[in-house]
Formats: sequence, C-alpha cells, structure tokens
Amino acid sequence: MNTKTLALSLNAPKEKVFTYISDIENLPKWATGFCKELKKEGSDYKVVTCEEEVYFKFDADKNTGVLDMTAGPNKQEMASWPARVVGLHDNTSVFIVTAVQFPEVPDDVFDMQVNSTYEEFENIRQAVE
Repeated sequence: MNTKTLALSLNAPKEKVFTYISDIENLPKWATGFCKELKKEGSDYKVVTCEEEVYFKFDADKNTGVLDMTAGPNKQEMASWPARVVGLHDNTSVFIVTAVQFPEVPDDVFDMQVNSTYEEFENIRQAVE
C-alpha cells in the first residue's frame, strides 16, 4: 500500500478551517476533483465522482482536529483517507491529509487523486483565508 501525506498551511484559525471542511455540504465547493455532486439518501451521503457514486462520511472530532474521510461502494467497504486540522500560533493552521493507495487503485489513478488534492487545497485556501 502506497501513501503520500500532503499539508496545506493556512492563514486562518483551526476552528474556522475545521468548521468549513467538516461541513459535508461544503464538500462540492472544495473537493472539486472528487465530488461532482453530493446526494443525501436518508441519513447517508453519496458522492458522485467522475467514475462512480460512493458512500461518503467524515469521522470528525473538533477537539482533536481529526477529520478522517471515508468513502466506498457500500457502507461495509469504506476506505479512509486520514486527515487533521492542527492549530498553530497566531491564528494559523495546517490541514494534513494522508492519501492512501489501496490495492485495487492503479498507480495513475492514485497520482491523479494526489494531484487533484493539491488543486482542492487552493479551494480551501480561498474559502477560509
């Protein structure tokens, strides 16, 4: 399994960044490479990607800043991309995401996912700074 940890430094306080990212309704605004559309089915959310429709959820803890993202074809097969918002001094913060290449994900798709995350970081920056 291949991983790549990405970090985004922001001139915004942890609380503001965490609140923005953890609001699932904001996902289509910042995760534009991943989320083409967000659907709600009962209490579940589904993301329409370029290739498929997947269940999606955040496992979020405001106190620790943990904001793990999980997605999968059904609720029993959810893959996680661990994430965290860390508060720094002077009301700055960093958003850290570990991209995980699961065995069924080809190298070129993983590279595309990582590259789109860098683009999505700019969407977050524009929204919170």
